[in-house]
Parts: sequence; C-alpha cells; structure tokens
Amino acid sequence: MEIREVTTQRDLRRFIRFPGGLYAHDPLWIPPIWREESGAYSKKGNPILSNSDFVLTIAMDGDLCVGRNLTYVDNAFNAYNASNTGFFGSFECINNAMAFETLINHSESWLRNRKIDLVRGPINPVAEHWGFLFESNGDPPIFLSPHNPTYYLDLFATRGYIKSKDLLAYDVNRNQEYEIPGRIDRFLDILKKRKPSLSVRRIDRRHIIDDAEIIWKLSNCAYAGNWGYVPVSRDVMLDLVRRLRRIMDPDAIWFVEDGGTPVGYCLGFPDINRIIREIGGRFFPFGFLKFLTLLKHIKHYRLFGLAIHPDYQGMGLDVLLYASLYRSLKPKSIRLEANYILEDNFNIRNALEKLGMNRIRSYRILERNLQ
Repeated sequence: MEIREVTTQRDLRRFIRFPGGLYAHDPLWIPPIWREESGAYSKKGNPILSNSDFVLTIAMDGDLCVGRNLTYVDNAFNAYNASNTGFFGSFECINNAMAFETLINHSESWLRNRKIDLVRGPINPVAEHWGFLFESNGDPPIFLSPHNPTYYLDLFATRGYIKSKDLLAYDVNRNQEYEIPGRIDRFLDILKKRKPSLSVRRIDRRHIIDDAEIIWKLSNCAYAGNWGYVPVSRDVMLDLVRRLRRIMDPDAIWFVEDGGTPVGYCLGFPDINRIIREIGGRFFPFGFLKFLTLLKHIKHYRLFGLAIHPDYQGMGLDVLLYASLYRSLKPKSIRLEANYILEDNFNIRNALEKLGMNRIRSYRILERNLQ
C-alpha cells in the first residue's frame, strides 16, 4: 500500500474517477458533473481552494487506486474564527483498514507539519458536501449533498474521530397531500397587520447579479454567528451563481422586504441529481440536450438557504418566506426538501416542524484533536 500526492494529470484522473468504480453497484450514488470536476481541484478553478493550502492524495495498492482524500487549511476560516483548524473532504475509500490508515496518516501528518491543532470533516469545497450521511429515508441524495458507504463512520471511529456537528434534512410525508397548516395562515395574517410595510417578491431574472449581491450580503450578516460559518467572498458568491444559474427557477427564490429594503431571502432550486444520473454526469456531446428536456419535469426541489437579517429574526419572516415558496411551487406539484439544517438551529427546526415537515436525513461532521 502506497500513498501518493497528486502531481500529474494521470493521478488527478485517478483521483477524480475513483468514486465511479467504488459506487459502480450502488443504485443511490449520483456521479458528479465530470467536466466541472476536472478543473475544480485547483486554486484557479475553485475560489475556496484559491485561499487554501491543500494536497490531493490517492492510496495505491500496486497499480490499483483504493482511496482518495483532499486535505486543506482554509486560511480565511482560521483568520475569521481565530482558530488553527484543518479540514478534509472528497474522502472515498474501500472498506479496508490499511487503505484508510494510509490515507489518514498522511492527512494528519501533513496538517501537523503546518502546526494545525484540529482536523474536521468531511467538508468538500468542490461538491459542497458536508458530513457523512448516517441516517436516511433511503432516497437518492439531493443535489449538492453527500452519499457514502455506511462503513465510513466506523473507520473514522477507530482513529478516534468524534462528532463535531450534525446537519439535518426535512421533507413532508410524500404519501399525503401536503397543505400548510391553517394556524400558519392565521399567523401570517397577524404578521401583516402588525407590519404592513412587509412585502415579498421573486428574484428578478433581469437583475440576477443585483439580487445575488443581496443574498450574499444578507448571508454574511445573518449567518455570522453560525457554527462553521466564514464570510463568503464575492468570488465564491459569483461561482455559486454560475453553477446554479442554468437551473434557476424564479418561483423558488424569494425575498422579503421592509419598505422596499431586503431583510431576508429563501433560495431553492430543482434537484437535478436524477438527471445527472440519467446522463452519467456527461453534458457533452448529447447530455446537455437531454438535461434541458428533463429539467422542465423535475418535481423535487431543495431549499438550500434561508437567511433573515438579525434585526428581523424572531418575527416569523422565515415562515412568511416558506409560505410564499410553497404557494408558488404548489401548482407545479413540487416536493420540497430543506437540507443542511444545523442540529442546534432550533428556530429553523421549530419553524419547519410547525410547517408539518419531518426529519429524513442526518449528516455527521467529525473532528479530532491533533495535539
């Protein structure tokens, strides 16, 4: 068993393509968009890695790749949090103790050589995957969320990794016709009477960059105290716009304004994972045409972000936004999944549960002290 740092195009291809073999017989696995993967593991192609020290590694058993890992130090995160934390992501490995130990030994040694105190992950800055999936309703993963073998958590437990934080996903009972509970409409009537200056609107396609700027600024303001958050740079925001623009549905992105000033937003988008699986992660030469055709028929969406300005938190604007989102998507028979909810974000969890949503998935982020 040999560990190899990725420095050649051949090894980069091994790194990128390894999950395709690992999950070849897993019906729930969704391939990445291969064209995007090829350029994303670089400082030039990834705005988060551009501000990070990082190394890509593969574990080789002879000529066979048996695992991979990305280890990195996010300098912006450490500066903002006054911490000395390292991260890992893009971790994949066969169920073999020696392959796992080879990968993690290198990762931890690499971080120790940079005087890092704590390692945390998986947090994948390429695919936006946070945590290992450990509880699920058995559905395929939604777009920009992880899927992994159940043995990953066992492997890391043998190394002394412990829970850092759980992220949750919520959905409604698919076997029932969902309606917003009547008490929610009564609450919204009261809210509008108390605060008649409030209004809601969809995103404006004609001014998408302007609205993206609003989302960016509100996120950095509203999430400032959240666990694991670091202010998002404008480059990261623009990269996300680039990735989501082609699948954007204006009915799934809403703003709440007070007297015309934006004070909150919710961001949803179609779950394109089933289309990506249909085209094998390949947009060219013909996958893109199939993608455009099938995109119109998606019935599953993800609520990716919801933020309220701190001065307006606790008023119920999150419920107002969700109700607007629900009513705009209901004529399309859309099912909505709220994903990546911090386990201790009780305000959002309480709002979702009052709306009749149930927990369907849990993801666990791990950590280990390196001192």
